[in-house]
Amino acid sequence: MEKKPAAINVIWLFLILSGILTAAYTNKMDVITKASFDSAKNAVTLAFNLIGAMALWLGIMKVAEHAGLMKIIAKAIRPVMVWLFPDVPAEHPAMSAMIMNMAANMLGLGNAATPMGIKAMTELEKINPNKGTATNSMCLFLAVNTSSVTILPLGVIAVRAAAGATTPSAILIPAILATVISTTVAIIVSKLLAGRSSCSEDVYNSSAENLTKNLEQEIVQPEVELVKVSVIMKIIGYTALALFLYAIAARWYKHGMPPFSLDTVTKMTDWLIPIIMGGLLLFGFLRGVKVYESVTEGAKEGFNVAVRIIPYMVAIFVAIGIFRESGALTILTKLTSPLLSLIGMPVEVLPMALLRPLSGTGAFGLMSEIVSKAPDSFSSFLASVIQGSTETTFYVLAVYFGAAGIKKTRHALPAALCADAAGILGSLLVCHFFFK
Repeated sequence: MEKKPAAINVIWLFLILSGILTAAYTNKMDVITKASFDSAKNAVTLAFNLIGAMALWLGIMKVAEHAGLMKIIAKAIRPVMVWLFPDVPAEHPAMSAMIMNMAANMLGLGNAATPMGIKAMTELEKINPNKGTATNSMCLFLAVNTSSVTILPLGVIAVRAAAGATTPSAILIPAILATVISTTVAIIVSKLLAGRSSCSEDVYNSSAENLTKNLEQEIVQPEVELVKVSVIMKIIGYTALALFLYAIAARWYKHGMPPFSLDTVTKMTDWLIPIIMGGLLLFGFLRGVKVYESVTEGAKEGFNVAVRIIPYMVAIFVAIGIFRESGALTILTKLTSPLLSLIGMPVEVLPMALLRPLSGTGAFGLMSEIVSKAPDSFSSFLASVIQGSTETTFYVLAVYFGAAGIKKTRHALPAALCADAAGILGSLLVCHFFFK
């Protein structure tokens, strides 16, 4: 029986061909030619810009892994994660990396979340019995990522504040509720499609014996050589921690507890990255981990991964650039606007909602433009919530699967797009309820 092409192949080819066809009618061949080269250049530039973040955070993750922190975290939330990812051992590095990725996303730490997500996907591939084909856990993890489990959409709040919105942080609760809707749909659809596709030998065919064998091989991790930390060094480490906590307490005592505001939340978030970084390194040091050697070991992995994803990012960026610059996105917006206007979707928000799964920067730019024109309007409110509760699906798919060498995505893309649709419609529903 002939195998059907994966969804990503069909959609990618559709973006390219529809863009070229549209450009032929709109006389924009020169525009899409330039867009194709610019998009390819931007993809490579972005990939190289990721090298630093990848090297840093995978290095820090390596310290936490060697110190045993991942096992501790995995055990703490084992019931939920085991139910979501039954084919991943609770103490495997993939499980802990997924947990760290989700936690970083919830806190809005995008720069830290991406390396952790790539780490999770590459670890999942190690226990994959059918290399190059996405497992159920990979599909679910990607769908949950694209549902954008975010508690603090600080970038959007900052744009609203800069535009002069009366209550910039008013989108906080609606964005969380919309995210809950999209994440719930992501989980349900992924589970349903997994049960359906697992019965197809053409898509995913692996025996339980091979899966068990791979899991057993991966669970047996090589022993990490730890060093004995002297009493003096432990005293110095704990003293540094005590001084840090004292500095925070003294600051609050002197200036009082800061009132809850956008500025306060932003400052608290600025503290999160250094606290997480310092905390993980100190924890590893006190556990006897050779922190410098571990960081450099993880950094080497980060460098290799960042280079490996370049072809996938180029392919996705070029397709999206051609589709957008040819005018095909504008035509699609006009065709769907009558239908969506029936459910209360403002026409000016529709292009941003359609662009969100394709281009994060493009959608952010459109959102910023809508907010700047009328910061207190319903359109501004809705665009902000959509931006804060959805993710750039094709970028996440290209980066995460590209890093792991996954070519057959199975039901990952349909599940992720369903999560996107749920996030947009959920945002619309919630905004109609909350907007005053």
